[in-house]
Amino acid sequence: MDTVVAAPRALLGRTITGPASVRVRAGRIVEVVTGAPPEDAEVLTDGLLTPGLVDVQVNGAVGVDFAEVDDEGMRFVARSLPKTGVTRFLPTLITAPVPVALRQARAVLAASAALPDNPGARPLGVHLEGPFLSPQRPGVHDPALMVEPGPAEIDLLLADDLRPALRLVTLAPERPGGLAAVRRLSAAGVLVAVGHSDATGEQTRAAAEAGARMVTHLFNAQRPLGHREPGVPGVALVDDRFTLGLIADLAHVGPDVCRLVFNAAGHRVALVTDAVAAAGMPPGRYQLGGADVVLAEDGVPRSPEGTIAGSALTLDRAVRNIVSVGVDVADALAAATITPADAIGEPTLGRLAPGAVADLVWWDDDLRPRKVWVDGEVVFDAQVELSPELATAL
Repeated sequence: MDTVVAAPRALLGRTITGPASVRVRAGRIVEVVTGAPPEDAEVLTDGLLTPGLVDVQVNGAVGVDFAEVDDEGMRFVARSLPKTGVTRFLPTLITAPVPVALRQARAVLAASAALPDNPGARPLGVHLEGPFLSPQRPGVHDPALMVEPGPAEIDLLLADDLRPALRLVTLAPERPGGLAAVRRLSAAGVLVAVGHSDATGEQTRAAAEAGARMVTHLFNAQRPLGHREPGVPGVALVDDRFTLGLIADLAHVGPDVCRLVFNAAGHRVALVTDAVAAAGMPPGRYQLGGADVVLAEDGVPRSPEGTIAGSALTLDRAVRNIVSVGVDVADALAAATITPADAIGEPTLGRLAPGAVADLVWWDDDLRPRKVWVDGEVVFDAQVELSPELATAL
């Protein structure tokens, strides 16, 4: 049986238009039309209808660290994220010895496979952020655990049981073996991102030539932008081959620079949270890759030494933050939907179009999610009382 959702405004592609109606059948969008709603529609009287948000960098949330996740923890994250408009997410693991990282990745995939049929948001595989990073740009990653991406290490990543779910690898291409690793991973269908990198502009461009197509958390933990040596950000901002991951908590990257990034390359920006277990939680001590991080009253997680350690950001708040610095609403929402979906090769996600997965978000006029559908099924409704756990999370 079809379900039809009609809204006064909808994000179609990268443009807000309306009124529009979306017809859903068996978890897929089969028709999108503009104009007056059909008689069988659920009519949303105000607000905005968009695709579900896609977050391709999530280390954890609501007290759960993906480096130590179990079935229950994955279920809780999946049930919690729709409250923030997220319908698909990419669990991310930070630097660890290769055998440990692969064990953690397999645990993430096992917990994902154990999710019930209608769990809420759905994981998309795994993102390995390390260990092929630069000790010169470690952030909170342990430099002692970083290694060169040699052929043997890449062989382990491309093992038959892991390869289909390995969606994204962040590495420093200037390391010995880096460009060869980019070529092999890209040829195997893995999205490669430049991150935690001291690459020069020339080396960053070489990574693009080898197949790298993303930059992980632009400006953070990478050789900075200079007016003669552009570093990673300078090349990323002008090279159309790169999708730019941006943590828009306004702490990792300031408001003016966030606006600058959208002015320069807005159609290539993918908003990410880089969320850690502290996201959605009160101030306290949490875990990131097995290490302590402290969430203080300012809402920014830090290592005990004071280094920013991921974020406590949610993707709906990232959208609101970007709108608050002067970016158009449609551009901000596209950066959390169609751009990340396209970056990881998911053309049926992040859009309201025939054939797309029926992941929908109804937003109020303040850009807060009111209702969320995954595969055409309602997984969050702000007017329905939540369990105490979910009501306080995120």
